[in-house]
Amino acid sequence: MLARASNAEQLAALGNQTGGRVFLFLYTDNFWRDYDRFKTHGIDFVRPPQEQAHGLVAVFRDLYGNQWDLIQPSVHNRSWPH
Repeated sequence: MLARASNAEQLAALGNQTGGRVFLFLYTDNFWRDYDRFKTHGIDFVRPPQEQAHGLVAVFRDLYGNQWDLIQPSVHNRSWPH
């Protein structure tokens, strides 16, 4: 679930917590479906889709500047149940 901060305390805790590094991962079983949906809804992708050893991945920024990997793991990625 992606959600907005609902009060001042939550808002104060959000932001550039990692100095621009990706530290959040959103796994998908259909990369292009989700990528296209996110783009349609105005999500800011800061790195385009790339095929990497661990899967198909693109980096997007959330409402608070945090960077996420949208990733569809490859069949060789052991962190993803097949």
